[in-house]
Amino acid sequence: MKAIYLTNRFFWAFGGLVLLFVVSFWVPVLLPASQAIFVLLLAVVILDGLLLFGRQLEVSATRHTPKMMGLGDENPIKITLNSKANLPLRLRVIDELPVQFQRRDFEYRVGLQPGAAEKLQYTLRPVERGRYAFGDINLFLSSPIGLLERRWIAPAEVTIPVYPSVLQMKQLELRALDRIAQHPGIKKIRRIGHSYEFEQIKNYVRGDDYRSINWKASSRRSTLMVNQYEDERSQQIYSIIDKSRVMKMPFKGLSLMDYAVNASLAISNIALKKYDRAGLITFSDKIGATVKADSKAMQLNKILNALYAEEERQVEANYELLYYAARKLIAGRSMILLYTNFESRFALERALPFLRRINRTHLLVVIFFENTEIRTFIEKEAEHIEDIYLQTVARKYLNEKAQMVHQLRQYGIQAVLTRPEDLSVNTVNKYLELKSRGLI
Repeated sequence: MKAIYLTNRFFWAFGGLVLLFVVSFWVPVLLPASQAIFVLLLAVVILDGLLLFGRQLEVSATRHTPKMMGLGDENPIKITLNSKANLPLRLRVIDELPVQFQRRDFEYRVGLQPGAAEKLQYTLRPVERGRYAFGDINLFLSSPIGLLERRWIAPAEVTIPVYPSVLQMKQLELRALDRIAQHPGIKKIRRIGHSYEFEQIKNYVRGDDYRSINWKASSRRSTLMVNQYEDERSQQIYSIIDKSRVMKMPFKGLSLMDYAVNASLAISNIALKKYDRAGLITFSDKIGATVKADSKAMQLNKILNALYAEEERQVEANYELLYYAARKLIAGRSMILLYTNFESRFALERALPFLRRINRTHLLVVIFFENTEIRTFIEKEAEHIEDIYLQTVARKYLNEKAQMVHQLRQYGIQAVLTRPEDLSVNTVNKYLELKSRGLI
């Protein structure tokens, strides 16, 4: 009995019958017709039940999920429905989604012919890392009569981990390493001088830098020869993520820390492709995950697993601790990409003495975020005096962020102020720029 559900059609039919019985009190001639319709409806309900609970009725549902989902990505989920019934069916498909999505309106309606198969597809965008547990697939079957529904449960429990976005990492890798195609967002970096290791002398071809012509070799060969250089390799690139409370602010569902997690994975992958060594450190009031910079084959997997397990903390960041950690854990001059957020000049000035010390022994790049919600509010047209006042305060806030960038650069610290959604692209651009300038 728990598998039987009454449809809207059932209530409309019997509601009309009740109304007909009420009218028959004043029009007695309608009473026999009402009784006959009642018996007919009962017979139709019994027939509908026999069709739905017959032995020959069998359906199946299979969910196809990726082995892992990407943080902030639209991950495709597919459901395959198969019918072995000898009558056409109408189905309501309700998939038991992980509790993290908090969706209560998930439902698909589909028709299924005898012996046919149907495929459904939808996407899920997780905004938290962790393990996501899917439940069973609930199918509510109804025959062409449509007065009753039968609940059919297809076992499909599975747990899928949500890792930092590998898809975004691969897309950014293709853009950054493609020297021919021009992609929006990735800048073409102008190389200044030759801050590269000499590789070989080769024949000049159209497009080579004429400043690299080797005149002595050209005179010996009676043809133009050019020096070819390769980028310096095996430099250490450390991603350091602030996981204090300032990184919990959400934009488009993702926290600032999650944006930094995705960007760290992307830049680590590109650094490894450029034959550099990638490492990772997280900190708040204490040091979290640490992955020593290396270029081994499993290095990216180590960084991925370390990022997967990190969580924000409801504390203030300890930059003095970060300074001592940089001295102990990072051997040799390295590029440090520090993902953090300063909401006021006061917060920057507290951290600035330690950032300057780190910058003396390493190439420090401080990456912090622009508040896109405030930017959107400023661009709206003011309708009242209060709106003008609030927009003035908001502009002062954004100007203060720009002044922070200027202040950091005054002390020789590289700074990037970026929108959260542009973080990965801007970080890669900065890495490529500094590498081409030979500053590492």
